[in-house]
Amino acid sequence: MGRERGRVATGGGKKGRRWRVIALLAGSAATGAVLWRRRGDDPERPRWYALVYQAVYLLGLRIWDRARPLPDLVEFIEGESAPAPGRALDLGCGTGTDSVYLAGRGWEVTGVDMVPRALALARRRAAAAGVSPRFLRGDVTRLRELGVGEGYTLLLDFGCFHTLPPDRREAYVRGVSEVAAPGATFLLFGFARPPRLAPMRAGVTGEEVRERFAEGWELVDAAPTSVDGIELAGRPADRLFDLWRFRLRRLPA
Repeated sequence: MGRERGRVATGGGKKGRRWRVIALLAGSAATGAVLWRRRGDDPERPRWYALVYQAVYLLGLRIWDRARPLPDLVEFIEGESAPAPGRALDLGCGTGTDSVYLAGRGWEVTGVDMVPRALALARRRAAAAGVSPRFLRGDVTRLRELGVGEGYTLLLDFGCFHTLPPDRREAYVRGVSEVAAPGATFLLFGFARPPRLAPMRAGVTGEEVRERFAEGWELVDAAPTSVDGIELAGRPADRLFDLWRFRLRRLPA
């Protein structure tokens, strides 16, 4: 996370067999990555989950790709209480749909992702739209090392936090808290009921969000939401996996 529609067939026939092969390959990549993770935590070596994402992009299994920006984001940016454009941070920006949308609305945007292929597609999308977001390759749990800067008044995460392993979520929250401006809005999206075939365990609950962001953040609201263009076997992924949107506000220091 124009962007391709995320459509994968899981039924019979050639398409069904193709999906099963892709799922098997993605699972194999995940297994290999887990084994590599056990070799130790060398800060100079890519994280194991970076390998999983790279494998998924290589296999073309980008089910989260969207041609249009998130409806909740559009409502926030263009609604009656729309904020003035400022600095925006797109965490796990993927192929850049939301980053490009925000840049087109006058925001100074930085998008972060671990996958070179995703960032290449994001830069191509931005060039086609005539905007210039800054795209950085790196780990969203190590924002300080990436030099993303501070003072972001809007932070966005569509399906990134919910795929992080538990031992990296605290670092993610710490980094996000450091770069957010007082009063900043954070729109966080994740599945409450993650897919069983995912190469990594994914998911987030309202209780976890409240606990992890208890210091320095206010959970303004949380609600089930939907998004167009992401389907599995012809069914909307947001309904299959119970997509939620959490809106948080950074409290003054």
